[in-house]
Amino acid sequence: MAVCPECEADIEMDEYDIDKGEIISCPECGVELEVLGLAPLELELAPQDEEEWQE
Repeated sequence: MAVCPECEADIEMDEYDIDKGEIISCPECGVELEVLGLAPLELELAPQDEEEWQE
């Protein structure tokens, strides 16, 4: 289980169903999260598109 860094909701996922580097959505707030680690499950806000960085 991990905690969403945006809304602090508990996110429970099976580590066999996801891969490191995969982008998932928080079921509570919908923000996109990147999987940084699997054991334990570690999540971080996903990077935005490069086009948005240049604005």
